[in-house]
Amino acid sequence: MADNTNTSSIELWQSIQREAQLASGTDPVFGHALAAAILDHSDLGSVVAHQIGMRLGRSAGERTRFAAVAREAHLAAPTLVDAANGDLRGIAARDPATTALLPPLLNYKGYIALQTFRVSHWLWTNERLDLALLLQAESSTSLQVSIHPSAQIGSSVFLDHATGIVIGAFAAIGDDVTILQNVTIGRQDALPGRSPWIGRGVLLSSGATVLGDVGIGDFARIGAGAVVTTDVPAGCTAVGAPARLTNCPEKPMPAGA
Repeated sequence: MADNTNTSSIELWQSIQREAQLASGTDPVFGHALAAAILDHSDLGSVVAHQIGMRLGRSAGERTRFAAVAREAHLAAPTLVDAANGDLRGIAARDPATTALLPPLLNYKGYIALQTFRVSHWLWTNERLDLALLLQAESSTSLQVSIHPSAQIGSSVFLDHATGIVIGAFAAIGDDVTILQNVTIGRQDALPGRSPWIGRGVLLSSGATVLGDVGIGDFARIGAGAVVTTDVPAGCTAVGAPARLTNCPEKPMPAGA
C-alpha cells in the first residue's frame, strides 16, 4: 500500500519550492530572502524550524538554539511535520485572502505560533517541562499567541490574524478549527479536566471567550465577543455575553458529522 501521507507531504514541499522559485525570479530582492527561508532547505520541517528560530529568537544565538530544538523535535516525531503540512493546507483551503502556500508559511505568525506549540507539546510529553514553557513564553512575547504546552490541538487548525490568542492548560481542540484574534480558551478553576474541549470544524470569532468544563460541538460557531460558560451543541451558533444559542439544526447533528 502506498504511503499517501508521505506522498502528500512530498507534493506540498514541491509546490512550496515551485512558488519560491517563481517568486525569486520575479523579485530579486525578495528572492535573496527566499534562499535562506525556503530554497536552502531540504524539507518543510527544516523550513518550519528555521522560521521558529527567526520568529522567537532575539539574537543570532537564540535563533540558532530555538531552530535546533524545533528540528530535534521534528526528527524525533515526524508527525509534527505531518501536522505542519496539514495546518498549511488548511490555511490555503479556508483563508479567502490566499490560495497559495508561500504567504502563510513565511508571513502568517499564527502558523508559526501553532508549530511552536506543537514543538512545546512534544517537549512537555517528553518531560522537558521548563523548555516547553520557555517556548510558550517566547511565543507569547514575540507572536502574541500563548498556548500552554499541555493543551491538545488537532490537525488543519487555522489561527487567523493570531493576535491576543490564549489557550490554557489541558484545553482540547479538534481538527479543522478556525480561531480568530483575541480568543481566550481556558479554565475557571485550577483543577485539570475542567478545561474546554472544542469539536471539529468549529469557528471561534474575534474576541470570543470559552471558559470552564464545557464542550463546543462539531461545526458550531461562536460569535464575536461571545462569552461561553455552558455547552454549545453541534451545529449551533452562540452569540452574546453571556452566550445564548441560535440557528441550531432542527435535528441534532451526530458526533463527528
